[in-house]
Amino acid sequence: MKAASREARNNVAEKLDELIRTSGDTVAVAAQIGTELFLVVDQLDLDRSLRVAVADNALDADQREGILLTVFGEKVAEPTAQILRAVAREEWSSSRDLRTGLVWLGRRALLLGAENQGTLEEVEDELFQLSVLLEQEKQLTQLLADRTAGAQQKRGLLANVIYGKVTMFTEALALQVIGRPEHNPVDDLAAVAALVADMRGKAVARVTSAEALDASQREALAGKLETIYGREMAIHTEVDPSLLGGMIIRVGHEEIDGSTRGKLARLRADLAAEMAY
Repeated sequence: MKAASREARNNVAEKLDELIRTSGDTVAVAAQIGTELFLVVDQLDLDRSLRVAVADNALDADQREGILLTVFGEKVAEPTAQILRAVAREEWSSSRDLRTGLVWLGRRALLLGAENQGTLEEVEDELFQLSVLLEQEKQLTQLLADRTAGAQQKRGLLANVIYGKVTMFTEALALQVIGRPEHNPVDDLAAVAALVADMRGKAVARVTSAEALDASQREALAGKLETIYGREMAIHTEVDPSLLGGMIIRVGHEEIDGSTRGKLARLRADLAAEMAY
């Protein structure tokens, strides 16, 4: 997304945050806006001429707003219409950026709902654990990644797996992610989990350990990493017994391999190097 579009998105986000914060029922309004923004995106995906027109900076803001409200004004509630007005009055670098901005705003609305419900951290963990599950369930992931399958078909498949097992905001976000692939299901879900961590003011440390970490271990690890990186950390954990012991920690593009498997591999490499001389 280009700089102008990021500015446009952030301007609308300020209005979104204020609208939800000052509404009478923050959770319900956030859920409604998020859900309806995704319905708008669905329609824009089906209608390229509409998508191009809404992002056409050769038209003035009133014209762009008129187009959006003509199409969606009677299909969405007033809070969502207010966000669409704000979107139309901003200048976007391209129709692609406008669509990306709407997806981001829809996700943000749902996450603000989770925050006001007091379940934001739970949503973050559930999204990450779902990405871990898909990483393990290769057949399911292949079905969800199938580009020939329709969005509703893939959402229905995932809904059958997670229904009743996660919070309503996790379910809503996961189904939207699966229906709008950017890379692959595993990475796309992990990316939204990272977005949640960022909303909470934290960076993500992805920790793979030979055994499950308890709460005190996670807290101690977070403290050490915060000292190293100078920022609060959200610890996303998964278990891989093949590590034999210890753990692998990934923060951004950095990796710290303190696993027994990694140590043995390095030892074998050192011995091989010595024998080569």
